[in-house]
Amino acid sequence: MVKKTVLLFPGQGTGKRGMALDFLAVSAGVKRLFETASETMGRDMEELLQTADEESLKRSDIAQPAITLANLAAAAFLCEKGIEACACAGHSLGEYAALVVSGSITAEDVFRLVKARGEAMQKTAERIKTEAGDPPGMAAVLGLPPEEVLSLIASGPRGLYAANINSPRQLVVSGTAEALSEAEKRFKEAGARRVVRLAVAGPFHSPLMKEAAEEFRPVLEQVTFKDPVIPFYSNVTGTEIKSGEEIKRLALLQITSPVRWVDEEKAINAAGGFEQVLEAGPGTVLQGLWKEISGIPCLGAGTVKELELTLRVNFRFT
Repeated sequence: MVKKTVLLFPGQGTGKRGMALDFLAVSAGVKRLFETASETMGRDMEELLQTADEESLKRSDIAQPAITLANLAAAAFLCEKGIEACACAGHSLGEYAALVVSGSITAEDVFRLVKARGEAMQKTAERIKTEAGDPPGMAAVLGLPPEEVLSLIASGPRGLYAANINSPRQLVVSGTAEALSEAEKRFKEAGARRVVRLAVAGPFHSPLMKEAAEEFRPVLEQVTFKDPVIPFYSNVTGTEIKSGEEIKRLALLQITSPVRWVDEEKAINAAGGFEQVLEAGPGTVLQGLWKEISGIPCLGAGTVKELELTLRVNFRFT
């Protein structure tokens, strides 16, 4: 018997050289997915994943299609093993893999979208970096409850925004260089254990990315979004979204809005109807965040070896 499974897809920052190539080596479905991605992207995606290093994977225009492909490769391999999602969600960029798995958009459309989204976000980040003496960015606030962080953001400094509400002990902020420096002092004074600057290209999920959203809009408008066939949970609202048109509207807002990951996890748990949760894609970030919310473990599915072990131990039972 196969357990009912929720799939969670990681976002930008989780990618590494060679990801998903082990799936490609053993799966006909993943091979077709790579072919679709390469044709849509206009470049050899296998070669990209073989050669992309840590520095290049910081670039949104490279990381977004590469990580989306890795996420969907994990999902395709799972499907070949008889494991299909009964619900899905994705963190930030990971939401695009969830859109495909939910049936809202096609694989061809998702690569068109993440190509345009990544290019728009990279361009905006580079413009901001060029115009600013010290570029804006992001920082993770650790050990301070999100409600306290949000209260401090509301009282200033100007140019500081909540970006990712990740767990009861972690909230990521975006902001100008000046705002981040001032906020770091205030967060530590309020009791934060650490404030860690993130190695990212720009101040994502904040109003500072408005230009990227506007550039992405024309490409988004060309894509048809269907109503999902399984529950899909939105970063923008933190809730299940059943309408394809609403999902499309929220996809644009997601670029400048915070990721309400805690709310999404709580909504998935409240809905129930599942027996297991998998992080389908590279890294272990979502496994750690899920553990802080739910007593149900989130298991890894980022490599063939990891996924097969997970399946053997946790999914097939008599």
